[in-house]
Amino acid sequence: MKKSLATAALFMILCFTFFANPFKTEAAFSANTLIAEAQKVIGTPYRAGGTTPKGFDCSGFVSYTYKKLGVSLPRSSEAMYGVGKPVSLNQLAPGDLLFFKTSKHKGISHVAIYIGHGRMVHSTSSKGVKIDSIHQSYWKQRFVGAKRL
Repeated sequence: MKKSLATAALFMILCFTFFANPFKTEAAFSANTLIAEAQKVIGTPYRAGGTTPKGFDCSGFVSYTYKKLGVSLPRSSEAMYGVGKPVSLNQLAPGDLLFFKTSKHKGISHVAIYIGHGRMVHSTSSKGVKIDSIHQSYWKQRFVGAKRL
């Protein structure tokens, strides 16, 4: 009886380990796919209200990139801040959304996609879609929060 219980327990552990790992790989694959889609449009110029590779604003770029993976997001960075689960800076994972207050207006005014290793990809009004460090003083001072979808 003890042997059969031990065997059953071992079987369940092995099954859980085997079946749990593909889900982690799938999540990593999705983040990699998202980042690859984002990197395809690096260098695209900034365009206020832009939502296509002809020109992006920050939220247009994020919406466009996530839409490539079948995820619909609200149009504005302020509205995007209302979706997802809050994540602390020390728990960031590739694909998380980063939110900033970059204007004198109240609320969120910029959104970016975290790509890992302290870097983000986003559309800036000065240089279009590019990669920056989240540790640059400009971004660090203006960081409001992060969300995971």
